[in-house]
Amino acid sequence: MNEAFLLDLYYSIMIGLESLADPSGDWDIAETIGKGTYGKVYRVNNRKDGSQAAVKVLDPINDVDEEIEAEYNILRTLSNHPNVVKFYGMFYKSDDLSGGQLWLVLELCNGGSVTDLIKGLLMRGQRLLEPVIAYILYGALLGLQHLHNNRIIHRDVKGNNILLTTEGGVKLVDFGVSAQLTSARLRRNTSVGTPFWMAPEVIACEQQYDSTYDARCDVWSLGITAIELADGDPPLSEMHPVKALFKIPRNPSPTLRNPEEWCRSFSHFIAQCLIKDFETRPSVTHLLEHPFIKQAHGKEMALGQQLSTLICEQQDLGCKLKTKERISTPPESNSGEHERINTRKTLIIETSPDDDLVNLEFLDEETIIKHLSKRYDELQIYTYVGDILIALNPFQTLSIYSPQFSKLYHGVKRADNPPHIFATADAAYQGMVTFCKDQCIIISGESGAGKTESAHLIVQHLTFLGKANNRTLREKILQVNPLVEAFGNACTAINDNSSRFGKYLEMKFTPTGAVMGAKISEYLLEKSRVIKQATGEKNFHIFYYVYAGLYHQEKLKKYRLPDKKPPRYIENQHGKVMQDIVSSKLYKEQFDAIQDCFRIIGFTDEVNSVYRILCAILNTGNIEFTAITSQHQTDKSEVPNVEALENGNCTSVLRIDRNIPISWFIYTELTEALTSHCVVTRGETIIRTNTVDKATDVRDAMSKALYGRLFSWIVNRINALLQPDMNICGMNVGILDIFGFENFKKNSFEQLCINIANEQIQFYFNQHIFALEQMEYQSEGVDASLVEYEDNRPILDMFLQKPMGLLSLLDEESRFPQATDQTLVDKFEDNLRYKYFWRPKRVELCFGIQHYAGKVLYNVNGFLEKNRDTLPADIVVYSLMDLLSKMVVGQPHFVRCIKPNDDRQALCFFKERVMVQLRYTGILETVNIRCQGYSHRILFEEFVNRYYYLAFRAHQMPDTSKENAVAILERAKLENWVLGKTKVFLKYYHVEQLNLLLRELIARVMVMQAYTKGWLGARRYRREKEKRNHGAVIIQSGSHPPGLIWRTILHKRDYLFLSVAWRGHTTRQNFKRTRKEREEAAVCIQSGKAWQMWLYCSQKYSTH
Repeated sequence: MNEAFLLDLYYSIMIGLESLADPSGDWDIAETIGKGTYGKVYRVNNRKDGSQAAVKVLDPINDVDEEIEAEYNILRTLSNHPNVVKFYGMFYKSDDLSGGQLWLVLELCNGGSVTDLIKGLLMRGQRLLEPVIAYILYGALLGLQHLHNNRIIHRDVKGNNILLTTEGGVKLVDFGVSAQLTSARLRRNTSVGTPFWMAPEVIACEQQYDSTYDARCDVWSLGITAIELADGDPPLSEMHPVKALFKIPRNPSPTLRNPEEWCRSFSHFIAQCLIKDFETRPSVTHLLEHPFIKQAHGKEMALGQQLSTLICEQQDLGCKLKTKERISTPPESNSGEHERINTRKTLIIETSPDDDLVNLEFLDEETIIKHLSKRYDELQIYTYVGDILIALNPFQTLSIYSPQFSKLYHGVKRADNPPHIFATADAAYQGMVTFCKDQCIIISGESGAGKTESAHLIVQHLTFLGKANNRTLREKILQVNPLVEAFGNACTAINDNSSRFGKYLEMKFTPTGAVMGAKISEYLLEKSRVIKQATGEKNFHIFYYVYAGLYHQEKLKKYRLPDKKPPRYIENQHGKVMQDIVSSKLYKEQFDAIQDCFRIIGFTDEVNSVYRILCAILNTGNIEFTAITSQHQTDKSEVPNVEALENGNCTSVLRIDRNIPISWFIYTELTEALTSHCVVTRGETIIRTNTVDKATDVRDAMSKALYGRLFSWIVNRINALLQPDMNICGMNVGILDIFGFENFKKNSFEQLCINIANEQIQFYFNQHIFALEQMEYQSEGVDASLVEYEDNRPILDMFLQKPMGLLSLLDEESRFPQATDQTLVDKFEDNLRYKYFWRPKRVELCFGIQHYAGKVLYNVNGFLEKNRDTLPADIVVYSLMDLLSKMVVGQPHFVRCIKPNDDRQALCFFKERVMVQLRYTGILETVNIRCQGYSHRILFEEFVNRYYYLAFRAHQMPDTSKENAVAILERAKLENWVLGKTKVFLKYYHVEQLNLLLRELIARVMVMQAYTKGWLGARRYRREKEKRNHGAVIIQSGSHPPGLIWRTILHKRDYLFLSVAWRGHTTRQNFKRTRKEREEAAVCIQSGKAWQMWLYCSQKYSTH
């Protein structure tokens, strides 16, 4: 490959949009013909000669993407080959509103792709003949040979990227991920391509950073394409692409589906292409001489005509999968299933003034409900209220969370894209990186409103934004939520995946923004669910997953579990559990997924111990008690099913350490522990028997304690495995996913704890959005209208204050041995003199609370017992305080999840139901304060230090004064800001604009620094080279004095002149010699001496 091409390709990185011509003078759009990898595709007509072409329009675009750049450079330099699509030029159509359009004008291929052709034939019960397949592969090989000879790897060879003309021409297309080989070894080490066609060595580069590959990766892809031409689909196409990437390196090389239906040479050709060791795999040049391909040699015209006939027949019959004309990029609709990885697709999306409720002209409840309902009907589930996100649960899967959307919401203005959960994650990430300050994302809403799924999506996007150097770490973090939720979530009457604990996940980042670890904190696990569930509800997911997994693996006996009837703790009222486990694959698939989570995160032998403990808990629930009467007439209990103990159902399963002999677990001691208890009085130990009810309580208490300890251990183990390097001082983004507000037909102690936690979250929201902001208006002398809001501080005081708060009274009553649920509710009524508390008439053991979200009636049955055994009120208070202490250190971002209906129906919007949620969450008040108020208040000193780059030179250090703050604001062209006594007051969108300007400025500075460093390095290199050359001349002058000494003493300009003169002389001599040879050849031809001409040509070109 000549050096001029390499230099040309290298300097192409300097392409600027301003240097491209406007297409309006040359091309007119005729019609839309599809969607390509980057945008829409049109057929265009040339104004001058009337010829037709195809154009890929990238809209909007502000700079040249590296993939577009790669395709442009290859097409511009290498499209002069009959098997590569022709390139007519790249143009730029400027547009101040849309950001401009980039046009890539290419040859129009009317025949579609070979994938379209083969699928159409298969639909008609036909297939391609082997000579036609050989002809198509021959054309593809010639195109690849042209690329490889110029040190270019295609890296995405597949049927969709081999296009056909109506004349039967075969064209290679889509060079967006092609790679240039510039190293001496001609190797690459980046994992790029479409999964089903990717070579094993390319896949290996994703995890093995020392792996490389060469141009023969295209040979593997062509072999897969050959199978596609025969069978219609590539091997493993029925799998998920990610699973295919796992299988390809491990499986044997694929073959034809029915090899006996094809000739041996075709199968041999595929086998040669699919040799797994690429070092022994033949090159494209060698494959051109393969017997299967050679059958097309010399028959190009006839086979091309045969292929043309097939194309015309298919078009006439209307059997094409794509009825529009194809061009040099595969349509998006065709590549959705087999999508290329490591590419950037520009998504054409539209924003709307309705995206932000603050922009509405009239602000009232009816207007807000109307707009939310309209957006929900259009599947626009996200809406902004300033910098706060409203998320309506769609109750269906949406296609707006792909990697392409992740790229769309990366470091851009919030208003540039429609509202999205990714935008909130990006705002938190950019705030952390820009200000070096911890961030916190608070997700709130009712149970079933979509909080857990929103938390998953935020973690997904933060992991994308903070791409770590270690891909394994990213995978581990993504598996944390599914694993913890399997142990902490359960099916309730209103939510199939309800969080039964509070979760605060802290993602830890380096100062440069790369994710380096994670930590999870758990709060208020509902352990009582282990032993009993309400009607229509289930136990924690993990019990069903493990039981089903062991059942299908036929390992229930190993863990002493019954195989005919499920254990008591997971048996429901209708007996459907066993039926679901036997007939449904859901639980089994979830068990496999949990095993993958354990493995990816880093659990090893501990997993088996976890399963043993879970099985021990289930077996413990099967222990039964019966009453016996002794001679002293004291109620006693015993275990009638002693086999439950003696057969090892419980004790042997709990024996985690297999080195401990079974004799350590004495069954009688376990029985005594369950059926009796010790009382120590004045140094004397008294053994008292337990009644059946008491023994049952002890059994259940042991199960709850065991599960609680297991859950805490798993969380701690995850934290240990994901702990970052302690030597790196980083920053955090916290995500709070806590159980939503609950109001069931029967509400107990668990609902009280959950709703108190939600009251605390609502109070935090009110303080941050309303109270603190309005207090600063007054202290800073800012004239801003005050917004009235519903303050829930008195309700929290009623719950949390000491000694007369509800939780303190509950703790006090729990300490009295003779206390009952009746005495508890009486104490509440006597001491809680609040308007938020009431006791309904004619209902003995109940009391009501007017929460911020509405009235809830609580049944006091079991309150005292649950408080003593499960969750003492002090723990509730401590957990809430610990959670708040983590939240207050970060800059908060709020996501308000709304449940549009109670039936979990998609596209069903109940206005009254949504209205209630909007009212108690204070959305209308939030709209008003975001419209009228200033959500960001920054000290002058902090503001100037943060943004002085926008108005001052980098080496200047301006005073942190009010005047300099004004200078920055004016230079940034912001409006509607206000200055207080010591602070700058900004609207919610001002900070985003300032941050974007600052990031753009820093990016330009980094580019200038890079170019400057490169120029300085090149200058140092040239000087060093000149110095060494001069020294070499001096040394060599001793042995060659006449010529070399003379050269060194000449003036530099004289030397350059002589060099130019010498190159001109040699060029003229070469030209004369070439012209003389051509004249002699012409004379030979004209003289009729054909034999002499044959001898002349054979001698001259024998080396070629």
